[in-house]
Amino acid sequence: MKLNTFIQNINKIHSFLNHNTMNRNNITKIFLFGILVFLMSCNQGNNIATPESVGLSSDTLELANLKMQEYIDSGKMAGISTMILKNGKIIQNEFFGFADLENQKPIEENTIVRIFSMTKPITAVALMTLFDEGKFNLDDKVSKYIPEFEKIQVYNSNDRSIEPQESDMTIRHLLTHTSGISYGWNPKSYVDSLYRANKVGTWEQTLSEQVKLLAEMPLNFQPGTKWEYGLSIDVAGYLVEVLSGETLDAYFKTKIFNPLKMEDTGFFVQEDKQYRFSEVYHFDSLGNLSGAVRKGWENAFKKPPEIFSGGGGLVSTLNDYARFCTMLLNGGELDGVRILQESTAKLIMSDQLPEEASYQGDNGYGLGGSVNLKSGVYGWAGAASTKFWIDPDNEMIILTYAQLMPSDYGYADEFKDIVMRSFLE
Repeated sequence: MKLNTFIQNINKIHSFLNHNTMNRNNITKIFLFGILVFLMSCNQGNNIATPESVGLSSDTLELANLKMQEYIDSGKMAGISTMILKNGKIIQNEFFGFADLENQKPIEENTIVRIFSMTKPITAVALMTLFDEGKFNLDDKVSKYIPEFEKIQVYNSNDRSIEPQESDMTIRHLLTHTSGISYGWNPKSYVDSLYRANKVGTWEQTLSEQVKLLAEMPLNFQPGTKWEYGLSIDVAGYLVEVLSGETLDAYFKTKIFNPLKMEDTGFFVQEDKQYRFSEVYHFDSLGNLSGAVRKGWENAFKKPPEIFSGGGGLVSTLNDYARFCTMLLNGGELDGVRILQESTAKLIMSDQLPEEASYQGDNGYGLGGSVNLKSGVYGWAGAASTKFWIDPDNEMIILTYAQLMPSDYGYADEFKDIVMRSFLE
């Protein structure tokens, strides 16, 4: 509970006492309730710290807040929420603008958003819990567990031929986007044209049906030779189902969400929580922010989906995802609950790219997210402009949420850059 929430509750109790005539028992009940609220506040307060107490400047962080408000005031974003954790303490958690701009409904602590590809690290963690159980090795062939991939061919763009795999696709290739599987977005790609013609990558089938259809398509390149963003993590999600015998949503819930108390994270927003679900925005032809109903997105994520997409199917809250990030930063454990072995958590957040493949500039790629090769920072982003970073060296987590499509991470990158300038000498 935040301090302002605690104060509001105390004020409500005080007002109730002033305006109601009560017997001794009722007064005692109210007094005990007040103590309970206070104790809850103090307990949560143990997880809150001032920036200076962890070596950061309040003034610089206030500049970051002002910059976020500028994005709202200038009409570049409808709503933004941010959180910084350092040394296990929350040192900033702010909300700017609106979850529903038309109805002036503000972004709040429990606002639910579409995290899209920030699902990928969660899928990587889910699969690696099975690694910890000895169910597979990272360099196992994918076809060992999904036989449909055994005879998959590779498209050679040089001579426009179809050829066998030189090295079989492995689970490590899936988790690092070096499998040869794409998203079907490239209009100049022959393989991607096959994806589009065969409706690969749509959300109209079950996960099993989608993966088996994908296995009928050729790969874009020889596995392990290149990095290309695609449906690889969706295949990894199906692998979770194959190895565990559970559906992906059930496995997420039992192995990650319930143990980490991520109560608002899932593949859809339950009806009784939909009042907390943020709008998603785009810019119309006049350059103004416009809501989901004008794009046909208004019903997305409001009912159980046909496909449990491990690559981009989840909704969540800032607090929930912060708990997930904290678990990884803590070496696979949170509040006495162990999700991963410490060595496995470190493996996820370290560069796992094959020698022939590269990602971007100073960045390598871990399992389900990028890794800066200089700083060791692990993170990823979602299609609706959500983004996060886990910084092991500085024991810091930075989370930034918005709901804008197509994605624009300018606000997030600016926020992070200012935060990184806030370290006191």
